[in-house]
Amino acid sequence: MTTQEDEPIQPVRRELDLSEMIRVNQAGEYGATRIYAGQRAVMGDHVPEARAIAGMAEQEEVHRAFFDRLMAERGVRPTALQPFWNVAGFGLGAVTALIGPKAAMACTVAVETEIDRHYAEQLEELGDSDPELSAAIAKFRDEELEHKDRALAEGAEQAFGYPVMSAVIRMGCRAAIALSKRI
Repeated sequence: MTTQEDEPIQPVRRELDLSEMIRVNQAGEYGATRIYAGQRAVMGDHVPEARAIAGMAEQEEVHRAFFDRLMAERGVRPTALQPFWNVAGFGLGAVTALIGPKAAMACTVAVETEIDRHYAEQLEELGDSDPELSAAIAKFRDEELEHKDRALAEGAEQAFGYPVMSAVIRMGCRAAIALSKRI
């Protein structure tokens, strides 16, 4: 006779939820487009970093459009928090741009650090179960890392209060990811 104590403990693995992945990724890419919109509204074309921000914003629009299409094709509902992400993303972009171009770049580094982690986890979870989604996430992850590298090259770490700003933005990103998966 064996007791429960003798049975090996199996890790709890939740079932792969592609709808959740698509929903949270679309919300994240939408939020990124709103951050850049806020930054561009404040900075316009008046600072050297504006060109970098415009290029990153264009790539984020492509990412968002991919997830918009996938949501429509696969019948995935958007997050109910979309109106909030609209305002919060734009506000974050505008506030960091008001602080200065280096703070706008610091925002990019913080966001892309969390997105890199998030996309890496998704790629591991996906394995080869959905080649279209995996390929897109891998490509987008590479582009997000390019954004991070560009922002670092533009002086993100020189922003006033960089460590605190980065920590707060990263915490907000983690919360946004967790909330958008389910709500």
